[in-house]
Order: sequence, then C-alpha cells, then structure tokens
Amino acid sequence: MFLVAAFLIFTGAFAVAAYYAFSVPQQRAHDVLSSRLRELRLAGGGRSRGPGDLVRRDRRGPLAPLGDFVAWIGVLRRLQEYIDQANLKYRATEVFALSVIIAVSIYFLLMLAGLSLLVLQIGISLALGAIPVIYIRMVRNRRLRKFEENLPDAIDLFNRSMKAGHNIHAGLETIAQETFDPVRMEFRKVIEELALGAPIEETLHGLGKRVPLIDLKFFITGLILQRQTGANMVQVLENLALLVRERLNLSAKLKAATAQQRLSAALLCSLPFVVGLGFWIMKPEYIRLLYTDSTGQLFLTYAIVSEAIGILVIRKLANPRL
Repeated sequence: MFLVAAFLIFTGAFAVAAYYAFSVPQQRAHDVLSSRLRELRLAGGGRSRGPGDLVRRDRRGPLAPLGDFVAWIGVLRRLQEYIDQANLKYRATEVFALSVIIAVSIYFLLMLAGLSLLVLQIGISLALGAIPVIYIRMVRNRRLRKFEENLPDAIDLFNRSMKAGHNIHAGLETIAQETFDPVRMEFRKVIEELALGAPIEETLHGLGKRVPLIDLKFFITGLILQRQTGANMVQVLENLALLVRERLNLSAKLKAATAQQRLSAALLCSLPFVVGLGFWIMKPEYIRLLYTDSTGQLFLTYAIVSEAIGILVIRKLANPRL
C-alpha cells in the first residue's frame, strides 16, 4: 500500500511540474493575446465576441486521414529546411530513411534480447531512431548561435560602408569579404545571387529563410525599407547592433550565474544511467529483472518516462528565453 501511495504521489508531482513548466506560460501568453484582441475590437466600436471567433475551424470529412498524411509529409520539408540551415549536404528523405532503419533495427534487437513490453520497445526504438535528427538540430543551433555572435560586427561593417557613401550592394559585398563564417558564407550567397540578376528583396528574404534569426530579419527589413523609401537607416542599424550585443552579454552573464545549478541538474539527470551501468557491471542479475520480468518492465517503463519528463522540465527551467 505504501508503494502504491508513493507511486501516485511521485506521478502527481511530475504531472504538476510538467504542467507549470509547459502549459502555464503558454496559457498566460494566450490570455495576454486574447485581452489585446478584445481591446482592439472594443476600441474599433465592434461588439466583443470571444477570442475563438478569430479561429477558423474546418469540418473533417471522410477523407480527413488522407489529408493528415499529406500534411505530415510537410515534416520532411521542415527537416530539409533544418538541414539547409545547418549547412549539411544530406537530404531529408535519406535522413528519414536512416531514422526508420535504426528504429526498426533497435526494435528487433530488443525483441531478441527478451524485452516483451511493447510500449518500452517502441519508446526506446523511437528515441534511438531520432538520433540523426537530433544531430542535425545540434549542428543547426550551433551554427545559428555562431552567426548571431558575429552579426553585430557585420552590421557595423555595413554601417561604415554606408557612411562612406557606398550603396547597399557594396555594403553587402563588404560583409561577404571582411567577416568570418558562417556570416561570410551566407552573404557570399547573397552576392552571387545578385550577380546573377536576382532582385535584392527576394535575395534578402532568401537569406532570412536560410538563417532564421529575428535580429537578421530586422536587419533585412531595414535594408528593404531603405531601398524602397530612401530613409537613413544607419542609426537604426547601430541601435540594432548594440541591442544584439547587449542581449548576448546578458545571456553570457545568465549562463555564468547559473553554471552551478545547470551542472547539478546534469549530474542529477545522469545519475540513474550511471547507477544502472554500475549495477549492470557488478550485479547484472539485479538489472536483468527489469527487462525479463513483466513487473520489472513496467517499472522500467515508468522510470524512463519519469526521467524524460524530468529532463524536459529541468531543460525548460534552465533555458529562459531572452
């Protein structure tokens, strides 16, 4: 009875932590957006209807599952965008096929090892099959982070070029020649597209798609406005470079201040794996029950799910958005 009560209390605590880490911020943002929309409708003299009036709801017909499958294929397009943003030479279909092969192989290996719980087999297979996608996301995030670190210097170079009386094309060419990768690589692509006769607005929008950073989009918007209206955007771009530097500085200070807490979280998350490996080496009969006995498989499934939820919650709390 005590074990059942402890199990329920532990599960409830994880559920509450996951709710407050994921659902509460989203609900708060949704409430703020709903209140702003309601104020706009009231200010316009319209009748206040619920925020759900702005959401279009489609009726699902008998062929809706086919439409869902076609929409799911968009995941491959999204994966290809991630691969391009990571500057890798893979194709989305190849990565997807590799993930499927890994997942199926791990599934059959677990069956041969004696693991009979279907949920645990599928979970482990999917987790290991997602390794290629996780690798692509890591490379992409590292490249975008490096681009963001070098972006203020690139904006300063462009401003100096504009102050010297050069046009936008010359300023972009200066960035392509005087900066470091990955900034230099991306702006060289811009110069090559312009040399082939592509419109500058379309080329800049393509740059924003290849490098989805909000600061770069501000820079692109400023260039397009300067070209269309002839306004002086030098001061705006100087403030943008200062803003990016201040945010990067604040992010570095935040990481330094929370280094001890993040190390403690990493040790806490890795402790079950280290303990399990130690028991596997010293007392393998203790671990063998977790995948040969049906009750042990249930406990192992619950442990893996709890560990995954805990890692996601800690990651959410330890990585605030700036």
